[in-house]
Amino acid sequence: MTFISSNPTDKLHAVAPGHLKQQLESGEILLIDVREPSEHAGEKIDGAQLMPLSRFEAAEIPSDRPFVLYCQSGNRSAQAAQKLFAAGFEQVSHLDGGLNAWKQAGHPTLVNKNAPISIMRQVQIVAGSLVLIGTVVGVFVPGFLFLSGFVGAGLLFAGVSNTCMMARLLAKLPYNQRV
Repeated sequence: MTFISSNPTDKLHAVAPGHLKQQLESGEILLIDVREPSEHAGEKIDGAQLMPLSRFEAAEIPSDRPFVLYCQSGNRSAQAAQKLFAAGFEQVSHLDGGLNAWKQAGHPTLVNKNAPISIMRQVQIVAGSLVLIGTVVGVFVPGFLFLSGFVGAGLLFAGVSNTCMMARLLAKLPYNQRV
């Protein structure tokens, strides 16, 4: 599974869900979930170890065993891989398409119905509430329209930069720290 290239992005090896399942069943690899604790608590691949991207440290990756990173769609695992490349890792593997692809392939997950809702749903609820409040109150107090514009600008920035400050703040709340 060695991949050598002068382009850092080529060092990221995508593992197909079926191949990952075989590797997990044979005990060949360590599976690392880089999603946030609330997401991991809600649904995960059996045997996955949690190392959230928000607190991801290359030094915590065991060097004695091959590993595969995964997240919901593959974006955050690619970001974690970039941190590993910056720390000197030569090659990193991640689940191609993330947990979404794993489930699409029909592979099982462990689901906890009592887990908190996902960070992105929390962001949608909070952002939507702030925009609604800013708009409704802004009808009577025009200065409150600024709130809606501020939230809209934040969402635009999150989409362009692929970083969401509201999600990072929500992830720090105690109920999102459960594993």
